[in-house]
Amino acid sequence: MKDSKYLTIDEVLNKGSGNVHLRGWVYRERKSNKFVFIVLRDESNIIQCVVSKEKNPELFEEAKKLTIESSIKVSGELKKDERAPTGYEISPVSDLEIIQIAEPFPITAEQSPELLYDNRHLWLRSRKLNAVLKVRHTVVGAIHEFFRSRGYYEFDAPIFQPIQSEGGSTLFEVKYFDDKVYLSQSWQLYAESAVFSLGKIYNMGPTFRAEKSKTSRHLAEFWMAEMEAAWMKLDEVTEVAKDEIRFIIQEVLKHNRKELEILKRDSNLLEYYVKEEYPTIKYTEALDILNNEYQMHVPWGKDLRTIEEAKISEFFKVPVVVTHYPTKIMGFYKPPSNDNPEEALCFDMLAPEGGLEIIGGSERSLLVDDMIKRLEADGEDPLRYAWYFDLRRYGSVPHSGYGLGVERVIQWICGLENIKDAIPFPRTMIRKTP
Repeated sequence: MKDSKYLTIDEVLNKGSGNVHLRGWVYRERKSNKFVFIVLRDESNIIQCVVSKEKNPELFEEAKKLTIESSIKVSGELKKDERAPTGYEISPVSDLEIIQIAEPFPITAEQSPELLYDNRHLWLRSRKLNAVLKVRHTVVGAIHEFFRSRGYYEFDAPIFQPIQSEGGSTLFEVKYFDDKVYLSQSWQLYAESAVFSLGKIYNMGPTFRAEKSKTSRHLAEFWMAEMEAAWMKLDEVTEVAKDEIRFIIQEVLKHNRKELEILKRDSNLLEYYVKEEYPTIKYTEALDILNNEYQMHVPWGKDLRTIEEAKISEFFKVPVVVTHYPTKIMGFYKPPSNDNPEEALCFDMLAPEGGLEIIGGSERSLLVDDMIKRLEADGEDPLRYAWYFDLRRYGSVPHSGYGLGVERVIQWICGLENIKDAIPFPRTMIRKTP
């Protein structure tokens, strides 16, 4: 069998008939006195292959040696069979080459989530994670395409950073020669310097938050897609965020219907999210909904918890943008509104079906004195931010930006119960291996 003749399983299924050559891994196997049934998998799909004792006794004896995850090459006749997992099978198999007989596979049908995380390096082969990783590929590609098609430049910022941007309590400290630095919490502060050169920029990069959280929506290491634009105000940046989410979903629907089916995700619901308008409400309006519709009695000034975000998303049933959170609970760079200084010019986007916060952003403060006061209130030394304040001293202009949590968007689009399944190797406060 020549390598040039090998097709992926999807290519074979599209071919529909004829003699075919495949290679892959044993996904499932079942043996009887007359047949060996092999469900073969590769990167594209699965297909059943049937080895007949009557038609090829030697091949039958070879096939009996196979175990789950053994690697093989097979040739045979492709036939339609509605009983087979994907509607076709290779029957009979005319040639079988064993590449490696796998040892007993440590993952069986019923396993605890923790054992699956312990064996993540092997569990990546599962159909579920294969499907999620393909959706992830589409999501990341869509983000790049969205911004580049709108004239944004990709801009990279350092991962080793000397200052915090999102709160000192969630910093990972790293030894840096004879000094110390922190792993990046955000690309934002450095991005703000670049908009005075490039105008509109975006980035995709790893992000680190030392949050002592064990929830299904938090990771210590994740990927964030961020954007920043000169001259942009709050009402414009929120619309960019809405357009980006719609575009990402459209791309997933275009390229990943099969994966969504494997994940049992309702494509019709995702199509609904593409077509519908996404409302923008103020934090105060969100409290009115919580208190009047759900009798939750949330006081003004309190940050929204998961349960409250879930109720807001339940109320609207589409992604919703919430703006003007209380200034006192926001980062130092989120400016107070001129109309009401107690409200910050900021926003979050909450996804339906659970209220995942998938995007957070704001206008950026131009008020150096106010930022200094807020940093001092947080116990920070404003002198360490002198370079950042220079951006306000030399040609300052209004500018805005936001960060999109890549894994949270994937978790929502794929309908995953846990964010740890939205990234190949999750890192949390209790998991750093494999």
